[in-house]
Amino acid sequence: MKKLALAIIAVGVSVGAFAQGQPMGFGIKAGVNFPKYNFAGDNASYQTNNSTNFHVTAFLDAPISTDWFSIQPGVSLQGKGAELASNEFGTVTQNTMWIEVPVNLVAKFPVQQAGHFFLGAGPYVAFGISGKNKYDSDWGSTETEFEFDRDGTIKGTDFGLNFIGGFQMANGLMIHGGYGMGLTDIRGSNNDFFPEDRLTNRVWTVGLGFAL
Repeated sequence: MKKLALAIIAVGVSVGAFAQGQPMGFGIKAGVNFPKYNFAGDNASYQTNNSTNFHVTAFLDAPISTDWFSIQPGVSLQGKGAELASNEFGTVTQNTMWIEVPVNLVAKFPVQQAGHFFLGAGPYVAFGISGKNKYDSDWGSTETEFEFDRDGTIKGTDFGLNFIGGFQMANGLMIHGGYGMGLTDIRGSNNDFFPEDRLTNRVWTVGLGFAL
């Protein structure tokens, strides 16, 4: 958690530098995640099936020079993972939970008095806090927990890019969606059979929020 604290402090200092003299807003958003894993090597790439998870994000909105362009740092609880296998014998799903610190640059496009559309993108750093492997079949289900970076499991730090968009109404209610593209190879030491391959997070999101 020391790395998380340092990341939040760095973001706070950066926002203060960008937004001096500008009024800042804040908001919260939540919704459904559809995460999966992307395996990529020298010759081919493969993506697993999506699983289903959730996210909750608190963010600041700091205008840069104008009300229609801002920097939005935040702190987010992000559920990720993937459906690893599915056949007549059952389904294997891996669910992971991360604390994510995104910093998005956001452009806003007003629609008269109704509100505004917004589009944004930016980097994130994420820290894994819990992981579970789940097996479901006609005979029941079992669940086992694992720790990040322990006994060759997946790595507990991830860097990537976020892409967001949506519509915010004049009263602050927003509809949002997004895509998170992990850039870090999160394979642990138990997954070095093909050292040229990479395992990265991919997450589609959709949800509702409110901003002030």
